[in-house]
Order: sequence, then structure tokens, then C-alpha cells
Amino acid sequence: MNQKNFVLWFTGLSGAGKTTIADLVFQKLKQKIFSIERLDGDMVREHLTRDLGFSRGDRDENIRRVGFVSRLLSRNGVVVIASFITPYNHHREMLRETVDNFIEVFVDAPLEVCESRDPKGIYKKARAGEIEFFTGIDDSYDVPESPHIHIKTDEVGIEESVAIVLEYLKKNTYINFK
Repeated sequence: MNQKNFVLWFTGLSGAGKTTIADLVFQKLKQKIFSIERLDGDMVREHLTRDLGFSRGDRDENIRRVGFVSRLLSRNGVVVIASFITPYNHHREMLRETVDNFIEVFVDAPLEVCESRDPKGIYKKARAGEIEFFTGIDDSYDVPESPHIHIKTDEVGIEESVAIVLEYLKKNTYINFK
């Protein structure tokens, strides 16, 4: 095998670029890694956690379930690429403690940049009061204290962001191919 197992967890505000970067990293790694899975908030909420809303308790349960699935996949030889807002530090700390080879990637962009990107129009809905507990608007996002990787997407482009992630994986011997 050309890698060891790991869970690459992208966190950040909606519109920061988590999913875009995670998708491209997944595509690059998929060419070389046999056992790899991609998890993201939209897919998980459609299947695994469709019974949950966005209250603090439901968010806790959402991350608990996704963390459990990530842990199971990883310990069975699957590399996991996950992208979830994961707004609270205690969620990310729980993942660090329970998931082997957990790598936190903070995809960082100022709120105004995220709002300007808003491909689904959800910030507008949140500002209009149509969505409650929306991270960054009426619910908090705890900035990660010590992410393994910190990408400022208002300063670097998508390809450079992907290169930063791949370089970290190579440097820390998670992968050993070009």
C-alpha cells in the first residue's frame, strides 16, 4: 500500500471552500489509493442523519455519528475524506481523541467572503430568519485552536489549497507517492 490510514477532516464556515478542496483532494488520492471514502454534510444529512435538525443537540449527534463511521472505516483500512462545518471545538477534540490518525484541516475565509460565495443562497435565508442556528449568523463557530493544516481560501486558490494538503500528507508520511 502507498499510504497509512487517516481521516482528513475539513472544517470551516459554509462557503469557505471545504467541499471543493476535499473533493479535489479525494479525486487526486483516489487515483492512487484503493480504499478511500468521501463523506460530506449534504450526503450524510440525506442518509445517515436525516432525522436530525440543526439544534446544538442535533449537531452533537450528527458529528458523533459521522465520527463513528469515520473511525470504523479508518480502522478497517479505508482513508476517509470528510467535510463538515463542525462548528464547536469540543466536537473536534472528541474526534482527535477517538479517531486514529485524525487530521484537522481548517478551511478559513472571513464571513463576508463566505457570504459572497453563497452558492445555495443559505446565508440569505439565515439573514432573513428562514434558517435558525446557522453557523456564523446566529450560532457560533469556534475557530480551531491548533489545526494540523490551516488554509486561508481568501488568500490562496483551490489548486494551491489542494497542494498544501497533499504536501502535508507526504511530509508526515501518510502517503508516499507523487
